[in-house]
Amino acid sequence: MESEKEVLVSIRNLKKYFPITSGLLHRQVGNIKAVDGISFQIYKGETLGLVGESGCGKSTTGRTILRIHDATEGSVLFQGQDLTKIDQAQMRALRPKMQMIFQDPYSSLNPRMTVRNIIGEPLLVNTKMTKKERFSRVNELLELVGLSPACSSRYPHEFSGGQRQRIGIATALALHPEFIICDEPIAALDVSIQAQVVNLLKDLQEQLKLTYLFISHDLSMIRYICQRAAVMYLGKIMELGSQEDVFDSPLHPYTRALLSAVPVPDPVLEVERKRVVLEGDVPNPADPPPGCPFHTRCPIAEERCQKIIPEWREVKKGHWVACHLA
Repeated sequence: MESEKEVLVSIRNLKKYFPITSGLLHRQVGNIKAVDGISFQIYKGETLGLVGESGCGKSTTGRTILRIHDATEGSVLFQGQDLTKIDQAQMRALRPKMQMIFQDPYSSLNPRMTVRNIIGEPLLVNTKMTKKERFSRVNELLELVGLSPACSSRYPHEFSGGQRQRIGIATALALHPEFIICDEPIAALDVSIQAQVVNLLKDLQEQLKLTYLFISHDLSMIRYICQRAAVMYLGKIMELGSQEDVFDSPLHPYTRALLSAVPVPDPVLEVERKRVVLEGDVPNPADPPPGCPFHTRCPIAEERCQKIIPEWREVKKGHWVACHLA
């Protein structure tokens, strides 16, 4: 790919299968292929968007990269180390550099802990700071995310959804990470609050030189915050490219179908533009179709699409696609 950019995270043929068991002895009878052989790179300082329908494997991808889930197969290279091969002690040493902002600010914060203790917990576990130093760092983090240090003694239920997400962001920033996975960080928030949180993430990225993997099903938000975008379907990446390539010149029929569902703020164009309506349901990830996983719903599928898995290829510099017809 683009050799002049520094690669921070490199994912190669990553797979995550969840076993299906049956009977009294819980014998394995199959697998749910949540992530099924994906490869991409994340450059230092960029925001890469991962977009797709609910259940396509976006969140599982993020959790497998951080080894919250152990990978079934493949590799995740971070600063030259394969996270799938190192032991727990080595992983524990790397964890401060990689953090996650979770989707639901209502369930990701411990309701029995004060904000001071929630944000200070990573510092307590991973550093040798004194109590005074920890509380000073907590106050600094609260100011960084736009909250008053005076509220540090309050509990999560005393805050709104947007404020709770800011607390989650402050917790993720506590150990000076380089790489943050944002797992649909605005999906549970009111529309009026979403823009504030996204703008905060952009400001923090510039200020602290962060790298994001931004997971979302909101195409307009991906277009706003991300430099590159990857489109995921049934555990596989269908298309990957710059924001301009994916949104203005989509090559995969699934990408075109997703973009056609986004409303256009021009009533004349909205009436005239052609919609791509997909028929049928998303196949079962426990029994994906042979060949291209999208061929059962694809409006332009050919006979070879039903039998041959499309090659993951670079059509032009930096623009990748998995489609025979692209």
